[in-house]
Amino acid sequence: MIENNHLRDVYDAIADPNRRRMIRLLAEAEEIPLHELTEQFQMARTAVSKHLTILKEAGLVLDRKVGRETRFRLNASPLIEIPNWVAFYSKFWGTHMFHLNQLLEEEDL
Repeated sequence: MIENNHLRDVYDAIADPNRRRMIRLLAEAEEIPLHELTEQFQMARTAVSKHLTILKEAGLVLDRKVGRETRFRLNASPLIEIPNWVAFYSKFWGTHMFHLNQLLEEEDL
């Protein structure tokens, strides 16, 4: 697996539907100012900022100041951990189901 030096686990970061939506919005744009991102949600700016902080701690969001404005962009590289995890367990369950199927077929004989 990929070494994760971030403060927060990527799975924890994507557990919330609002944060998953933020990731999608950031993926569709090169960069989004905080005020534009806030307009996409029915929550206060401070709540949006808290969600962004969680995403930043997981390494999923990068920010930069442009004057008085903060702009955010997606860093999707930590998300590679998810399909790797799913692939491992897909193989795990595939193997176990194959063996179970063999056992059931043997019993039918």
